[in-house]
Amino acid sequence: MGKPISEFPDPDGILAVDKPAGLVSHVVVATLRHKFGFAKVGHGGTLDPDATGLLLILLGKGTKISERVMGQVKTYTGTIRFGAATATQDRLGEILEEHATAGLTEEAIREAIARDFVGDLFQKPPMFSAVKIAGQPLYKMAMRGEECEREERFVHIFAFRITAFRPAEERAEADFEVTCSKGTYVRTLAHDLGQTLGVGAHLCALRRTVSGQITVAQATPFADLLEMSRADVERRVIPCPQYLTGTP
Repeated sequence: MGKPISEFPDPDGILAVDKPAGLVSHVVVATLRHKFGFAKVGHGGTLDPDATGLLLILLGKGTKISERVMGQVKTYTGTIRFGAATATQDRLGEILEEHATAGLTEEAIREAIARDFVGDLFQKPPMFSAVKIAGQPLYKMAMRGEECEREERFVHIFAFRITAFRPAEERAEADFEVTCSKGTYVRTLAHDLGQTLGVGAHLCALRRTVSGQITVAQATPFADLLEMSRADVERRVIPCPQYLTGTP
């Protein structure tokens, strides 16, 4: 019989995974650990369960550079739905306020973004988030109907552009691409943009496309990975020095 899979040494590096909607990032980590017998597994920045796209799985010595990976600039695409603000700032939350969007124009959205949502800014973490206050995650308070003061956090938006706009009497939508620093809540960008425009808004789709030097085109769909052998998975691991230097 061959050597048990758990006795093989872990590969050292980063595995780019294309995460589907509906999965918590930690479930992806735990599934890969169990499926392939990896001893040291982590991630380079979570995605909300409803979000899709690039999730960087750190293996072996790759887990030692988690802070550096999490700190990389990231790019997302997605869709903002105007006319309703929600408790979670995304499509899954209870609607808190509604407005007509008949008078909303693409020009007004672009002007608001250029004026208030590019460059350095401060964000207040949403209540439905994993940020901890006094050792307790905010989302647990939110699920009990509680709200507390949250300190604003400094973030940087490198680029934020509208790629398509669909006007409507109610629930106008805009597709976007945003490149931002570590710690940015894209759903908070959507929410705050809606407040600035006076119509309310929430995030209804989000996909991470870039993290540092890695793009989602280099990622393997999670379901496909589960059909592979450990050897095939290891061939897809990006060495740590290559990721950090951006060398081909």
